[in-house]
Amino acid sequence: MKPRQSILAFTTVLILSLGAPVGATVPPVAAEVSPADALTRLKDGNRRFVAEKLQHPHQGAGRRTELAASQAPYAIVLGCADSRTGPEVIFDQGIGDLFVLRVAGNVLNPEIVGSMEYAVEHLGSRLIVVLGHERCGAVKAAKETVAANGTAPGSIQSLVLAIKPAVDSTVGQDAEATCKANVLHVAAALRASAPILAGKIASGAVKVVGGRYDLDTGAVEFFD
Repeated sequence: MKPRQSILAFTTVLILSLGAPVGATVPPVAAEVSPADALTRLKDGNRRFVAEKLQHPHQGAGRRTELAASQAPYAIVLGCADSRTGPEVIFDQGIGDLFVLRVAGNVLNPEIVGSMEYAVEHLGSRLIVVLGHERCGAVKAAKETVAANGTAPGSIQSLVLAIKPAVDSTVGQDAEATCKANVLHVAAALRASAPILAGKIASGAVKVVGGRYDLDTGAVEFFD
């Protein structure tokens, strides 16, 4: 198989396996949800989570059947891999509502960006949330490693390097300030990510917001 044919074959398999036909436009369900509406849904869900009034929407057999052939998540959440911060739980959402990407320190890499591009371009997601959280171990480790002019073991060093711009911009401040700076740094990088995300965001079709999850209260604070 020639290289170009191989790339086309891979793309076709990816699109079909993730639930969008080849050449698909914005799915109608996601297209009906504006970025502002998407953010409101997340805020409402988080309020229910904090108040212990969960609705557990879209989690039954009917929802599974509905989404068996396609998906149209209205929002993308890039969160930390921390086991206490599952987006579907803290936003009281269900199957097919969110396109979730998780990595320690909620940092970016080409695979993360490519996944977001896919969700925006083929699934119609309208909102991207970069979600940090209180007492983030990855941020703490990055601050300590940079302060000591050291190197983290193994591939953990890649996380340190990704978080370092936030560490450098918050010298003398605590880890919570660095956590917020890291979220803002990632959000800014997404807004500048050409050609797919930058254009969608600039046109207003897609919005990027940052957020911080409080481990103690369960509340999410959103910020641009």
